[in-house]
Amino acid sequence: MQVSNQAAASPYQRIGGDAAIRKLVDRFYELMDELPEAYTARKIHPDDLTESGNKFFDFLSGWLGGPQRFVEKYGHPMLRRRHLHYAIGPEERDQWLMCMKRALGETVEDFSLRDDLYDKFVALGEHMRNRGGNIQACGHAGS
Repeated sequence: MQVSNQAAASPYQRIGGDAAIRKLVDRFYELMDELPEAYTARKIHPDDLTESGNKFFDFLSGWLGGPQRFVEKYGHPMLRRRHLHYAIGPEERDQWLMCMKRALGETVEDFSLRDDLYDKFVALGEHMRNRGGNIQACGHAGS
């Protein structure tokens, strides 16, 4: 049985590598900065989003199966631990996911990949939540 190149490719390869990830990250932070409905999630971040964008790019590279830049620079991501000093509840999670969903829609042409990535981001967003009850995230069942 032969596996297609599409099925064997990592999300990093399928999205288009560094250039596509940078485009996604840049658009994500532009949306977070521009959309009033993302205010609660935005205020968790520093005024200047440059460093946040660079770290997110490094993280996504490895998380999607590409170079492990974040690990090389900062060690294991330990995302939940790194974010525990921020109150991340359903509202912050859903605003973050709203920005990500729009950024994916604007930068990722492959519908299947876009849906797969969004599902991964929903799970990541729920993992980061450190307050609030067991509430569903953007139409997906929370854990």
